[in-house]
Amino acid sequence: MAAVRRGSIVQLIVIGVLAGAIASAVALIPDWLPPSASKEAGRIDFVFWFVTGICIFIFAIVAAVSVLAVLKFRVKPDDDSDGPPIHGHTGLEILWTAVPAVLVTAIAIVSAIVLAKDDAAGANPLRVNVFAQQFFWSYNYPGYDNKKSSILRLPLHRSVVLKMHAKDVIHSFWVPEFRQKQDLVPGINPTLHITPNKLGTYPVICTELCGLGHALMRSRVIVMKPEAFDEWARKKSP
Repeated sequence: MAAVRRGSIVQLIVIGVLAGAIASAVALIPDWLPPSASKEAGRIDFVFWFVTGICIFIFAIVAAVSVLAVLKFRVKPDDDSDGPPIHGHTGLEILWTAVPAVLVTAIAIVSAIVLAKDDAAGANPLRVNVFAQQFFWSYNYPGYDNKKSSILRLPLHRSVVLKMHAKDVIHSFWVPEFRQKQDLVPGINPTLHITPNKLGTYPVICTELCGLGHALMRSRVIVMKPEAFDEWARKKSP
């Protein structure tokens, strides 16, 4: 009997390792996420992969138990008899209650720490007003005589606070490379903190259905060298 149990445990481990390896390959081989372009994105990616790792671990256990149960304990097609009576296992019940509780608590703690750090603006942040209106984005810079632009231009490695304004309906500001997303609701002006850390041009997308032209509500964010941004920001608009 002990040998049979050891054999089942070994089979369980082998199936679990195989299931975990397959799930890990599906998670890691494709490029699911766009390149990171902000300091905050790196922290968010850490949370994403932390949760993904926990999910793969749980999936491997569930898959192993399910496959082993199907292979070893299924009845014959013509067997309609009742199975043997069984009793609950207090140890297992405590285990499968305690482990998920610990994992969920760990996810909550890590997420709270990351969100707190991402929301903390650095010293002397650049403040930008973001305006959403059917069906376009516009921006102005209070620190530069309210300079207006249809393109969001940001300096590299400088803390930026975006103050959101919706002029008509609900919109949602999202730059995939920054990872963060913020809903814009008329009458409410939330802020979003970003610290760009990679030069380039990235899409600004509205992710809230806001009318017939929703799919066309796109803009761009250009991350520039600080001196180039300062030169652009101080230049008088024509």
